[in-house]
Amino acid sequence: MKLIKKIALGLLAVLVLIQLVPVDRSVPKYEPNQTLVELTKAPESIKTMLKNACNDCHSYDTNYPWYSKVAPVSWWIQDHIKEGRSHLNFSIWGSYKPKKAAHKMEECAEEVGEGKMPMNNYTWMHSEAKLSDAQLSELITWFETQEKLMK
Repeated sequence: MKLIKKIALGLLAVLVLIQLVPVDRSVPKYEPNQTLVELTKAPESIKTMLKNACNDCHSYDTNYPWYSKVAPVSWWIQDHIKEGRSHLNFSIWGSYKPKKAAHKMEECAEEVGEGKMPMNNYTWMHSEAKLSDAQLSELITWFETQEKLMK
């Protein structure tokens, strides 16, 4: 029993100490008028879907829930956000060349259409990110329309 108690106290100490390891949540400067929703004049329904299902990982407009401040979960979440932004960042949409932007729209339509986005592990914790079939269809159609306009 003493060994189990020592192990438990050791794990608790490690858990407390790792809270001191900072997570970089800084956001670089960007132009709010160069975001996807601003440049495309996205309708309100699309803005809402993007905000609820995409922006936390694919923009600088991330809303961090309480559990994202607890290590080691904070490390995993921040890494996931960093990776998501590296693939697609709606906040810097204006910096994408038209061909790249069109390709990103095509990828968005494919990812949403194949059920890969929003990711299941995200929608489990964010019920507002769970989109209905009608919303998914509207979002896919919007992405496809934007792709054609950008070509």
